[in-house]
Amino acid sequence: MGHEVDVKSLSLIILPQRFAICRLSPDEPLPAFPSHSQFISITRTNDELSIVLPEEIVPSDWKSETGWCCVKVVGPLDLGLTGVLASLVMPLSEEGISVFFISTYDTDYLLIKEENLNKATKILLKNCHVVT
Repeated sequence: MGHEVDVKSLSLIILPQRFAICRLSPDEPLPAFPSHSQFISITRTNDELSIVLPEEIVPSDWKSETGWCCVKVVGPLDLGLTGVLASLVMPLSEEGISVFFISTYDTDYLLIKEENLNKATKILLKNCHVVT
């Protein structure tokens, strides 16, 4: 089995950039992105092409919502670990803060609107997580 992680106390890092969540048509070709970008997430479904990337590199003709902050769960996390999403999202939801969640092979990322970041950080700290 993989390493054990106490999901009641996760270490979180706030990435320095602001991000945009973008939607393109599902048949749109994948765009080229700068290789130096710290974080880009691409998901293609039958319904859409969804891309999360730093807001300063979003083309002006894309449908996008800007002003998101990205909180990284320090990993790697075991793929069999349960409760990570619930331990982060539930306390924020109870306080009316919505999130956009992205999971990768190694870890998870929580996108929170910039105007909610301070309140969200306090809530996560109150719930025994470590935020830097």
